[in-house]
Amino acid sequence: MQQLIFDLSLPAERYLAWYRGSAKRVSMLSRDGRRISLPAHHLRPFLTHQGIYGSFVMSFTADGKLLSLERLAP
Repeated sequence: MQQLIFDLSLPAERYLAWYRGSAKRVSMLSRDGRRISLPAHHLRPFLTHQGIYGSFVMSFTADGKLLSLERLAP
């Protein structure tokens, strides 16, 4: 199992693109500089009225299948 840590600052207005159908994925950089492209629906549990903010750890298999996504800090 591999893990990546990333920090996300995504205002609610930007996340609304997923609801409107104009965005399917959220792209970000991990703390070690790797590019992450995550289907937007995986972030929905962390969405507040302000958006999605905080530090997260993503665990995945060697072939890139997402195993878990957890918030580390708000």
